[in-house]
Amino acid sequence: MTRVYLIWLGLMGLLWSTEARAQAVPSPVENIDFVVTFGSAADKSWGDDDFSQTFFFLVPQARREPLYIRVFDPDCGGKHDESKSGWNTSTNFSLYGGKGCYSTPDARKVDPVGNYRAGVLLKQETFAADPAYDGQWYTFGPLNPLEGELVPEFAGYVFKILTQGLQGDDGNLYRYFLSSSPTQNVPVEGGNAFTYEYCFRLKGQQGERTHLYPFVNDRVVSIRQSNFDLDGDASLNLFSIAKNGQPATVSGDNEWRDSVYPIVPQEHGLSLDLRLVNRSRAANDMVFYVTDQYETALPFFAVPLGGPPRYNYEINVRIRK
Repeated sequence: MTRVYLIWLGLMGLLWSTEARAQAVPSPVENIDFVVTFGSAADKSWGDDDFSQTFFFLVPQARREPLYIRVFDPDCGGKHDESKSGWNTSTNFSLYGGKGCYSTPDARKVDPVGNYRAGVLLKQETFAADPAYDGQWYTFGPLNPLEGELVPEFAGYVFKILTQGLQGDDGNLYRYFLSSSPTQNVPVEGGNAFTYEYCFRLKGQQGERTHLYPFVNDRVVSIRQSNFDLDGDASLNLFSIAKNGQPATVSGDNEWRDSVYPIVPQEHGLSLDLRLVNRSRAANDMVFYVTDQYETALPFFAVPLGGPPRYNYEINVRIRK
């Protein structure tokens, strides 16, 4: 996995001159406006399968200056959020660091089961409908980078934010920024963020493209992409250095669908591109995850490691038998 970090370190600076791209979650290159988490009383057919979302924030190992994790519009009520029967939803944001916050296997699963809250709870806040935070930023911090969990394979410290929908049936739409400032979005040099299951809102514009970037390590032989509640409203294709838009299976209303693809050596150490193209003008909430041949979830990085993949027409792809 050291090779993974070296690829990232060498290519990120080359391909992405604007550090803010690596700090915003979702990032501009994903073309997603908001992460979404519904209250626990919501109907899953509205697009959230488990009312929980976990993001990990990665800070370079050499950093010692304070950092902040900022949440935009953490309350559930107002302009950006989705009301179902009046604003009755509370959302809990819990920040973890310390040993086990990332390395505990349950923390990296796609469902909130077992010891998924492992680590040291640094701070938590619960928000209902609150005009003070509607369209505003809430800041966790200052955080000492050493409060995170040191993950040698990433050569950095990792923090975890777990967002849980409590009572209510509304959809809370929000986003994050990893910042060097408590009051502004100032990038943390070399920082990044990732998740293993992504619940987000597809933009309500026909023809709009959305990109998800699962990372493929050296052990991956095949992947399975799984998606929930796309309502058939978008086309989905898989791109990489060796795949030029292979069609992927799309789910209907309140259902899971999946499709499997072989991975060739040229794709190791790089990100894939699951590309959605919206077929309608309807805003739609949905869930994605990707697993390898062992059913181990792969991370979606906010900014793809190695940059957005571009098909190489010179690669002679041979499928393993």
